[in-house]
This record gives sequence, structure tokens and C-alpha cells, in this order.
Amino acid sequence: MNMKKIAPAAMSALLFGSALVPVASANEQQSTEAEVPQIQIDPVHIFNDTRGTVEDVRVGENITYYTVKEGEQTNVLEMTKDTLVFDNTGEKVELQKGDKIVAYTFANKPQKYIYPPQFNPEVVIVETEKAGFVEVDYFFEDLTNTYDILKLNIGKETELFNEKGEKVDAKDLAEKHLVVFYTASTKSIPAQTTPSKVIVLDDDSSATKNPINEEIDNIIASDSYEVAGTKMVPLRVIAEKLGFKVDSTGKGAILSKGNMSYTITRGEKTFGYNKALRTLTVAPTLKDTKTYVPIEFVDEYLK
Repeated sequence: MNMKKIAPAAMSALLFGSALVPVASANEQQSTEAEVPQIQIDPVHIFNDTRGTVEDVRVGENITYYTVKEGEQTNVLEMTKDTLVFDNTGEKVELQKGDKIVAYTFANKPQKYIYPPQFNPEVVIVETEKAGFVEVDYFFEDLTNTYDILKLNIGKETELFNEKGEKVDAKDLAEKHLVVFYTASTKSIPAQTTPSKVIVLDDDSSATKNPINEEIDNIIASDSYEVAGTKMVPLRVIAEKLGFKVDSTGKGAILSKGNMSYTITRGEKTFGYNKALRTLTVAPTLKDTKTYVPIEFVDEYLK
């Protein structure tokens, strides 16, 4: 589908559903004819960026959890072996404790309502002292980004890849989300650059892909039952797949991961969440020596 670029912010609004708000014309001259209202568009953030220094690394079965801090703010990055990690020059690197990073996550990707906030980023950039800049954004047909800040001029030496590391052509960059690595740009508006490397992010698959979720879906499909119209699913196997430590209490279990802790008691709808109490629609139950919880608990608190 070809997208004509009327205005970068307007196109972003069309793509991501920003509100369009009509405002009065700034023309102060009197006229007998009705004035055509202008359109004011709120800024659209296609990516959320998480910044800070990696202060803790915890390796799970399929996910590695990186605790990132900047000042008083703490965030957790959930990353798999497929998560893209580059330094600011475009070189692939392995994320380590002490690295100063910027992580980019699609803004429309579902996020857990937990503290500290957890993100499953599309790409993580490790900042180094080497010369190099990075732009992660949506680029239009003419290869300018959403706010006409940067325009790409693809050169013969520019390396072009998709997120799987496969080579692509310059024609594959238009109307896509890109990770752009470059070292210099012009002082024009928009600034122009010939990037050293460009990575195409497939937003349709990247925003939803999570191999762990597929495993969880398979577990639920093969091992679940209903109580009062609510699907009940096995607690331990799902929690451990999602990186939680599960300790039995005799009457239930305590789940812990990072700064999160849940205390589940069979027969009680109320459960402990850190130092607070939350309520489920159906109480956890015991079946075939396993504790089962409502699927809502997995969807709302564990994933």
C-alpha cells in the first residue's frame, strides 16, 4: 500500500489513531465568509524509549531480565535470544551489566500493569564512546521520518537488513519502521544522511511475537478446565515458563520475580501482590495435585 505523505504528523495520526482537533484560524482579517478551521495534531510516539544503565541481569529459561535504572526510575527489559542488540555504530553486541542503553518498544504493544514497568523491546542500543548516531522511527515513501527531522539517502556502501539479518533492497525501506545508523548529517531541514546501516523492523510480527506466549497457549489448550464459567489453568508450570520462582506453602504458592511477589492461597479469591491485596473472580483450586488459577491471573499479572 502506497502512502502519500501529506504531513508526517497527519500520517502518523492516520496510522496510529491520534485525535484530530479542529481549532480556529489564526487569520485576524475580517471576512464575510466562514473561515476554514486548521487542524492541530497531538504528537504521536511510535516507539517508547527506555533509558538507563543495566544494574542487574537475571537469566530465565527462555527470557533474560535486565534491570535498568536512570535516577530514581527503574524498568525491566524482558529479552529473548532474538532481541536485537547493537551498539551505536551498528555492531552487534551482547548486553552486559554496566552498559548504558536505550531500548525501543512499539508504543502500541500491550504492557503489564506492574511495578517496576516491564518492556519487551524491539531493539536495544548500547551507547559507546565511538562516533555514531541512531534513529529508530517510521520512515515514509521518500524516506523521511515522522516529523521531517531526518531524510535517508541510501548509498552503495549502506548495509540493508531485515530483523532476521537477511539482506534487503533500498525499495524495501519505504513506509517501514527502521533502525538507522549514521555518523553525520547535513544542517538542512530535514537533515539528510547517508546511513552506514539500516535494519527494517517488521512491526506486524514484532509487536506480537513472543515464543513464550505460544508455549503458554499450548499448555492452556492441553491442561485447563472451567469453574463457574471461568477457565482454570495450572499455576506452577505457567509461572515457571514466565520466569517466576514458585515456592509451595502447603495451601498454595508464593511466586517471585525481581521486585514482584504473589501469594496464592487455594480456596481464597484474595491474593497478595507485594504488600497489597487483589481479588480474583474465582478462587484457586487443587486438582490432580496441582494448583489451578483463573486465566485472568496469568493474563493480567504474569504475562
